Amino acid sequence: MYKKIFSAVIVLVITKIGISQSIDQVINPAEVERVEKTLSSDDMQGRKVFTPGIDKAADFIVSEFKKAGLKPWKGDSYFQEFFLLRMKFISAEGTVNGKPFNERTISVVSCKHDLSITESSGYQKIKVGPKDTLYPLVSRLLTTKGNYLLVVDSVHNRLFNSLKTFKRSTVSFEATIVAILSQEDPTSYSINFKQEVTNQPLKNIVGVLPGKKKKDESVIFSGHYDHLGIGKPNEAGDSIYNGANDDAAGTTAVIMLANYFAKEKNNERTLIFAAFTAEEIGEYGSQYFATQFDPTKVMAMFNIEMIGTESKWGTNSAWITGYERTDMGKILEKNLEGTTFKFYPDPYPQQGLFYRSDNASLARQGVPAHTISTSKMDNEKNYHKVTDEIGTLDMKNMAEIIKAIAISSGTIVSGKDTPTRVDPAKM
Repeated sequence: MYKKIFSAVIVLVITKIGISQSIDQVINPAEVERVEKTLSSDDMQGRKVFTPGIDKAADFIVSEFKKAGLKPWKGDSYFQEFFLLRMKFISAEGTVNGKPFNERTISVVSCKHDLSITESSGYQKIKVGPKDTLYPLVSRLLTTKGNYLLVVDSVHNRLFNSLKTFKRSTVSFEATIVAILSQEDPTSYSINFKQEVTNQPLKNIVGVLPGKKKKDESVIFSGHYDHLGIGKPNEAGDSIYNGANDDAAGTTAVIMLANYFAKEKNNERTLIFAAFTAEEIGEYGSQYFATQFDPTKVMAMFNIEMIGTESKWGTNSAWITGYERTDMGKILEKNLEGTTFKFYPDPYPQQGLFYRSDNASLARQGVPAHTISTSKMDNEKNYHKVTDEIGTLDMKNMAEIIKAIAISSGTIVSGKDTPTRVDPAKM
C-alpha cells in the first residue's frame, strides 16, 4: 500500500517538474528581455499612434505571432484595421416648438458630416430626467444602430455642455444621438447640423490559436502596444517615451503566452492574442476590437498592463482590477495553489482602474474581463515619463508573472472553468 502511494507521489512530482521545465523553456528572463528590449528600444520612437515607430512595432509583433504559429485574424492578415474619426463642429441651426434654438442647447453625437431631422424623421424620443444619468445612457445607445432624440433636463447643464465634446475622437459607430437641453417636450422640431469628419487609420494586431472541442468559445489575452512617442528632452537630453513598462511589458507577456499555449496544444477553447493600439489616447483599439465579437462567446479576457515592476507586496505577486465583479480571480488563485505566486484584488479602487484600461470595453458587454498589473499606481515614479526604460524593469519577476498567468488560466483555457459574468448595469 505504502509502496503504491509512494509511487503515485513520485509520478505526480515528476509530472509537475516536467510542466515546470516545459514552461521555463518558453517563458524565461532571457526571452522576456529579448522581446521587451525590442519593443521599448529607441528605434520604436515611443510607439506613438500615426508614426513610423508604431508601425515598426506592429511589424515586429506580427513576426512574433507568426513564429509562435498563430493564425491570422482574418484571411492572411494579422492586422485588425479601422479608422479613428475626428469631428470638428461647424454649425447647428433650426427650431424647436416653432422657436429658433440657441446652438448651446443642441448637441449631436454622430459620425455623419451633416444631419437634417424633423419630428417626422422617426427618431426615438428619450427623456433624461433630473435623477437619470446622462453619460452612461449615451454610451449604451452608441452600441446600437438606432437614431435617438434625447430631451435633457436642465439640471444636467454642466454634463450637457461637455457632451458637445463627447466622442469628438472615436472609432466608427452607427447610432445617431441628437440631444436637446429643454424643460418642455419638443413636439415639433427642425434641426440642421454640420461637422467636419476626418479619418485616421489605426490597427490592432490579432493572432488566433483555434480551439478544439469548444472552438466557438474564446479566451482573450491582450495588452496595448502604443505609447506616448517623442516629447521635450529632459535634463539628461532624453526625449523618447520608451514605454517599457507601459505597455511593452504587457505586449511582451501576450507574445510569451502565445508561444507557450501554441506549444502546449491543449486549448479546448479558441485563444485570441491581441496587441491594441491607441490606448493612450482613449482606448480606441480595444473599443473597436470589442465590436468584432459576440460577447456571449467570450469566456474570459486577461488584459495585461504594466507588469515590469514589483507590486506593493513584492515579487511573485500581482493584482487584478474589478476582482469583486466576477469569480475569475478565485479561479486563478485556485490554480496557483501550491506555488509561491499570489494574486490580490486591486489595491487602488479609488482610481477606477477597472474602467481605465482595455478590459473595460468587453466588461461593459458582460465579459469577465480584467486587467492584471503590478504597478504601484500611487508611487510609480517612471509612469508616463522618459525614464520608463527597460533598465528599470525586473526581467526575472516579469517571467514569473507571465508564467503565473499561463498556469492560473489553464482551466479556463481548457474549458474546465468558466468565470461568472460582469453585470453591465453596474458598469
